[in-house]
Amino acid sequence: MLAAAILLPLASCSDDSNENYDPYKNFDALWTILDEHYTFFSYKEIDWREVGDRYRAKVRKEMTSQELFDLCSTMLKELKDGHVNLISTNDVSRYWIWEQYPLNYDERLIDEHYLNFEYKRTSGIKYQILSNNIGYMYYGSFSSGIGDGNLDAILGYLATSDGLVIDVRSNGGGYLTNVETLVARFITEKTHVGSIKHKKGPEHDDFSEPYDYYFEPAKGHIHYTKPVVVLANRGSFSATNNFVSIMKHLPQVTVVGDVTGGGCGLPFTSELPNGWTVRFSAAVIADAQGQLTEFGVAPDVKVDMTKADSDAGRDTILETAFTLLSRTQ
Repeated sequence: MLAAAILLPLASCSDDSNENYDPYKNFDALWTILDEHYTFFSYKEIDWREVGDRYRAKVRKEMTSQELFDLCSTMLKELKDGHVNLISTNDVSRYWIWEQYPLNYDERLIDEHYLNFEYKRTSGIKYQILSNNIGYMYYGSFSSGIGDGNLDAILGYLATSDGLVIDVRSNGGGYLTNVETLVARFITEKTHVGSIKHKKGPEHDDFSEPYDYYFEPAKGHIHYTKPVVVLANRGSFSATNNFVSIMKHLPQVTVVGDVTGGGCGLPFTSELPNGWTVRFSAAVIADAQGQLTEFGVAPDVKVDMTKADSDAGRDTILETAFTLLSRTQ
């Protein structure tokens, strides 16, 4: 229900060199697609017409395809949206906000100093019960499918732990269906987890009324009902951002680490006359309190890792989770 993609009907051509390659024509098509379908202009207080006028003044008839691509890519970065990409045959533009912040995650450090290179792995989830009897799960991408059988095996194994850490640091997102599958193991009743609204017209504020959506518990399957800490960083983006926003509001869950990378828009795609594809946010997911998380979800407990911590083999974010879970025992 939540995962969606559309292709808006525009002329298609994969060869940048033919008659459909006209810098003005393609720039104007790109600007118009965003103007009529992008969702966050008002929320981000962006004057899109001013942005368009400023960049269109730099367009030249004799521009090469790469020069036009670079100009358009720079314009799109003004949206500050990791879901916005311009895609050609040889390049993809992107806005990655997490590159500006501390990484706050080192997989090798976890493997060596906490897991001792001894862990189980299934469906993209790495898991183990640590020496302090705290369960640990690392899920690196919501693009990795997870099934009920996989989660029964994982949570059945972790059932004897005193508490659980779910680490989604540097998880860049994936399928929202996998978010629902995982969250369903930490709720015991039908739970309101957010709302969605769609663009319904070309004006910047032409939205449908928001409609609520709910997750059901995974009936007949293993649930984890002990305290949980979710670890996040600026690389926790898109579907992971959604996961953290939902888990944060469950009573047994605490979020530790850094603000997530954001990305609460549902991505859609359209095509320019010259065959380039533009991906952008064209529907909006709010959290259960009706708040947008486009700029990220704040942790309950803010912790950063320093280089000195890493050099000493210490993950201060994970160790903060240990401290919080030990208090609940």
